[in-house]
Amino acid sequence: MIITEEKPYKPDPIVHYPDPSFKESALIHDYNELYHEFEKDPDAFWRRIASDLLWFKQWDNIKVWNHPYAQWFTGADLNITYNCLERHINNDRRNKVAIFWAGENGKERILTYYQLYKDVMRLGNALKSLGVKKGDRVCIYLPGIPELVVSMLACARIGAVHTVVFAGYGSKALNERITGAGAKIVITADASVRRGGSIPLKPVVEEALIHAPTVERVIILRTQVPKVSLLDEFELDYEELIARADRYCEPTHIDSEDPLFILYTSGTTGPPKGIVHAAGGYMVGAYYTTKYVLTLRENDVYWCTADPGWITGHTYGIYGPLLVGGTIFLSEYTPDYPDPGIWWKLIEDYGITIFYTAPTAIRMFMRMGEEWPDKYDLSTLRLLGSVGEPLNPEAFEWFYKYIGKDKCPILDTWWQTETGMHMITTMVGLPMKPGYAGKPIPGVIATVVDDEGDPVPTGTTGYLAIKEPWPSMMKTVYQNDERYRHYWNFGKYGYYSTNDLAVMDEDGYIMFLGRSDDIIIVAGHNVGTAEIESALVSHSAVAEAAAIGKPDPLKGNIIKVFVILRNGVIPTQKLVHDLKYHVRIILGPISVPAELDFVDSLPKTRSGKIMRRVLKAKEMGLDPGDISTLDE
Repeated sequence: MIITEEKPYKPDPIVHYPDPSFKESALIHDYNELYHEFEKDPDAFWRRIASDLLWFKQWDNIKVWNHPYAQWFTGADLNITYNCLERHINNDRRNKVAIFWAGENGKERILTYYQLYKDVMRLGNALKSLGVKKGDRVCIYLPGIPELVVSMLACARIGAVHTVVFAGYGSKALNERITGAGAKIVITADASVRRGGSIPLKPVVEEALIHAPTVERVIILRTQVPKVSLLDEFELDYEELIARADRYCEPTHIDSEDPLFILYTSGTTGPPKGIVHAAGGYMVGAYYTTKYVLTLRENDVYWCTADPGWITGHTYGIYGPLLVGGTIFLSEYTPDYPDPGIWWKLIEDYGITIFYTAPTAIRMFMRMGEEWPDKYDLSTLRLLGSVGEPLNPEAFEWFYKYIGKDKCPILDTWWQTETGMHMITTMVGLPMKPGYAGKPIPGVIATVVDDEGDPVPTGTTGYLAIKEPWPSMMKTVYQNDERYRHYWNFGKYGYYSTNDLAVMDEDGYIMFLGRSDDIIIVAGHNVGTAEIESALVSHSAVAEAAAIGKPDPLKGNIIKVFVILRNGVIPTQKLVHDLKYHVRIILGPISVPAELDFVDSLPKTRSGKIMRRVLKAKEMGLDPGDISTLDE
């Protein structure tokens, strides 16, 4: 995308100044001082952070940078679970609560660090008994329950590479991720619970495995009564498997550069991208930002509402808090069932101190009204966070006033699956500007640039670019290194491209204006246009399709599609419903178009590429910009 017009952005004049006590209590007392410390000697900065953690073998080098490839903590051996578990159970956190879990119908589970440790040991050994070795891939398709955490850690314990798939995905999307990773084992459940009902997962897995030749076994957590039947030899009962497993599992020594997990994100073209994160750098980045940005403390009860199937759930739902030794709260409750006050009730019941959620949820709460949070005691909250998409000023103000009671700092965080950790936010204690995410955190060098990579004037729209590597950056795109190299090919300097449009004010605060590529962010979920279009074209009535994101006051964006029908097919309202249902079956509910128009043609370049930018501009009544490449 080429920016054809520079439009100065007038900053929102509202600034919230936090109580000085927040700055005094933060681990980073002086942002500028720490940032300068990092700039002066980046290696020394990251060495100090990494030294808080336990390594079986120390590193030879902090960083080896050979553009576009970075190696972090080279020569070091580690195991992230040793830092998440033994590091705590060998001291006074042994019996500290690691996980509070609240299920629907009043169900509750509590796991201490020692109990979590024991469960991880057994599942790790169970996986080894099935022939899982270091480097093998394991697909995890589970709802947000403690067993998902156990499964991730068990894989990491033995050096297996986990790939977690959001349990709302349909069979085709699941199949793409299983086959893309070449998964040897799938861990799933018979069903998930949502809004008082049960959603079967086993049939989705069965269909996804029809063309998945690498899968040797499926482990199924059976929660329903009566229990679902299992296919002999191929399907194994989760509880029975771990019950006969040995109690202790030696942590496998992992090289810092070995992969820890693959997490698939929707691509703009072709199949989903498998983002690979390496063990050492990711561990350091997750630990650093959880401790110093989220400021997680010993007595905090921390709730990250993101599903573990997304990167936020990985870094700040599981790994980061466990590395710091915090208490995690997990819940299967949706924000409006059984009533719109349930999340606020949970905050009161469990004494949540840090609440990290998505702008979509905040906007939904706004629509429901402040009378719901006003029914509950939210006085335990000390920090609020937002993630997934830009937090608009109106939502910021509502969140700050009615949930934070005009006292809790709000962290509007920007980062990506590819970055692995927070990159830009307003650090605790700094003035907050609604609509602006904030500044690059110490350890990150980022700026707003033009097409060539040169800085744009203050208040001018440009692209966010990251100049230098950071520890938790992705290692590669699984089996697609060319796609990885494309990330580090922005402008004449070869910066890391974020594909985000942004503007910077005179104080260095950055506001995000949306994506410059073909990712649609719907309610905090990244949805690739290519996946939607491919699903539509797979229907016998469809010849071509194009998908765009359309701004929505609740979800941030909704999906709108434009469909060219095959010759002889008559457009009807029933066909609209049929096509939406078709997408739902293939990709899951998050990818279902909200709007669908039948058209006779689509704007294309002379090379045949659909110009979604033009479609979006016309839909919103805007100037489509440069259309010189449009095929007339």
